[in-house]
Amino acid sequence: MEEVTEGLNNINISNDSYRKNRIQVSNTKKPLFFYVNLAKRYMQQHNEVELSALGMAIATVVTVAEILKNNGFAVEKKIMTSTVEMNGESRGRPVQKAKIEIVLEKTENFDELMAAAQEERELGYAEEQS
Repeated sequence: MEEVTEGLNNINISNDSYRKNRIQVSNTKKPLFFYVNLAKRYMQQHNEVELSALGMAIATVVTVAEILKNNGFAVEKKIMTSTVEMNGESRGRPVQKAKIEIVLEKTENFDELMAAAQEERELGYAEEQS
């Protein structure tokens, strides 16, 4: 029992492996605008968001970041690229995969843009009801 307690005390949980404002993007699981809207919500809560992807999902992350930047919601803070080794699907041997991490922070007029979008949704909803 002492070894278990000692092992638990020696565990080092890095902040990098779990961050509250990180979105790990997949290219197959969710639609593009799911990630755009989720990133907006994260920026509301944390002032910045980290978009992360591997392999084929990199194009999705770049597209999400560009949509947010082009619509005035975010500015680039940092872009990091790397290669990670993962177990291959077929034979279990290690495979190199490209990885990207894009950190975006909200713009000065982010809150105004979000308020305007909310107002538009409410007006559209009111018109539907009448």
